[in-house]
Amino acid sequence: MNEKIYKTVVWSGAVNMSLGIVITIVGAVSGVLMIVSGARLLKRKNEITI
Repeated sequence: MNEKIYKTVVWSGAVNMSLGIVITIVGAVSGVLMIVSGARLLKRKNEITI
């Protein structure tokens, strides 16, 4: 009985760790892309007419 609970808890911890790592990487990449996009907009702000 205890071994079944232990395996369930270990599996849940592994899933949570891997999901946290993936979310951190996706957040960092999207942040970098936003900064690059904003820099390109600022660089070409004279060309943009509203």
